[in-house]
Amino acid sequence: MKIIVLDGHCLNPGDLSWQRFADLGDLTVYDRTAPSQLIDRAADAEVLITNKTIISAADIERLPRLRYVGVLATGYNVVDVAAATERGIVVSNIPAYGTASVAQMVFAHLLNIAQPVAKYTAEIAEQWPASPDFSYTTTPLVELAGKTLSIIGLGNTGMAVAKIALAMQMNVVAFTTKPQESLPDGIKKVGIVEEAFALADVLSLHCPLCEQTQQIVGRRTLALMKPTAILINTGRGGLVDEEALANALKNKQLAAACLDVLCQEPPAADCPLLSAPNCHITPHIAWATAEARQRLMTIAAENLEAFIAGKPSNTVN
Repeated sequence: MKIIVLDGHCLNPGDLSWQRFADLGDLTVYDRTAPSQLIDRAADAEVLITNKTIISAADIERLPRLRYVGVLATGYNVVDVAAATERGIVVSNIPAYGTASVAQMVFAHLLNIAQPVAKYTAEIAEQWPASPDFSYTTTPLVELAGKTLSIIGLGNTGMAVAKIALAMQMNVVAFTTKPQESLPDGIKKVGIVEEAFALADVLSLHCPLCEQTQQIVGRRTLALMKPTAILINTGRGGLVDEEALANALKNKQLAAACLDVLCQEPPAADCPLLSAPNCHITPHIAWATAEARQRLMTIAAENLEAFIAGKPSNTVN
């Protein structure tokens, strides 16, 4: 069985092992694959493993031996699933591998705003020796206890974020399809999404990207938020209207934005958020702890093993 990994670098820059895949067939791993390279590289493949390399209907039509596509992520929009299904090709994904890591990043961003340790550490040699006082502050410090965290979407990651917030004595409200009686103590369901925006001292996005949630953060909903509020997005870039958010930050309608995802990754040089004030951006790394990547690698191998055994798991078609 010929197995091709199209873009393995982000998952495994060298600290993990592909051996479990190699044990299953003739394995070739590419760090990255350009669209123009895909057909040549995958021509004889029965198995393709992809992270962000797009496999279109046209590609599938030109890959007659292809039987299985494993996506190295939870989202699987990089594969034309309908075309794969029509051809009888199994497509699998990796659900819930990075819940703890993404929840951790939410609070790394939030604590960076509330108590910016790195900022003070960078200033310490120059500023503190010259201070007339034992303590000095150059930016407001914020206690999170008693503040309201609004969560949009209460799946695995949203629930993990809620539990951390409750442990930090925050008030938690959620816009979710789950009934109130199914929610843990301390989480209050709001009936309309606008209420979540209006109540938030911190708003964290954990909903899937779909037609209903595309640019759920936009000019209208941003106008509902407190000027002291913080927006956090570790979900999908398309949940945010980036121009509207940049304008809200420039006009001080919002205190800060913390983003691990953007609409285009890497961003264009003219992305309005790159120059927006109080906009803290990390380069899509919430998922990328060593532990989460190893978990993803393990599940991906298990998915392929299950397919070979005739019992596919985590299939999306």
